[in-house]
Amino acid sequence: MPVNLVLFEPSELSGARVRFQGRRADHVRTVLRSGEGDEVRIGVIGGCRGRGIVRAIQASSVELDVELTDPPPPAFDVTLLLALPRPKCLRRILHFVASMGVKRLALYGTYRVEKSYWETPWLEPMAVREQLVLGLEQAGDTALPVVTIHPLFKPFIEDTVPILTEGMRRLAAHPRDGTPCPANVAGPVALAIGPEGGYTDYELNRLRDVGFALVTLGPRPLRTEHAVAAFLGRLAPLA
Repeated sequence: MPVNLVLFEPSELSGARVRFQGRRADHVRTVLRSGEGDEVRIGVIGGCRGRGIVRAIQASSVELDVELTDPPPPAFDVTLLLALPRPKCLRRILHFVASMGVKRLALYGTYRVEKSYWETPWLEPMAVREQLVLGLEQAGDTALPVVTIHPLFKPFIEDTVPILTEGMRRLAAHPRDGTPCPANVAGPVALAIGPEGGYTDYELNRLRDVGFALVTLGPRPLRTEHAVAAFLGRLAPLA
């Protein structure tokens, strides 16, 4: 897994020094092939980025002196509302949305979301966080997305969505009956993506009721992970 920024928790910082073990230490030693005195790009989760100077390399750990001076890159101002995908896709999607700079992700249920999906261990907080951190490391970011879980469609759409997406341009992905999805959108956007089986008529009507416009990239239905990548890539501002 490519890593463009080695991240650590604020609690791991002792003075101006941090000690890596496990995957991160292996990356510094075997992928970056860093030796004592070499510089490594690092960042603290929820804080700044900077550089670490390798001071000690041992069999199971690496110690670095830390200098953090640079803020994280700008966030992608989109709130993604995503019908819970198949568990084996969830990990990849979490990784991807973090690497794209999305900072708000709401996973919700619909009629065609299998009930068994909610039982996956990949929804456990630590499992979700692990994939988000990997996405941040890929993109050189430090700001974790906020992920919320909403198994029931009706209360989510009626009670949560109006507050969560207040003041945003509201778009719902739909391969039929939608207008072409706008590109390079400036300003806050709420993007709703449904299950691979599609929304029911009832769900589409509820989305319209709370102000979502249906948008499309064409008549071909996409797998969830491909739809997420295609729509976010379409909406992302060029600068």
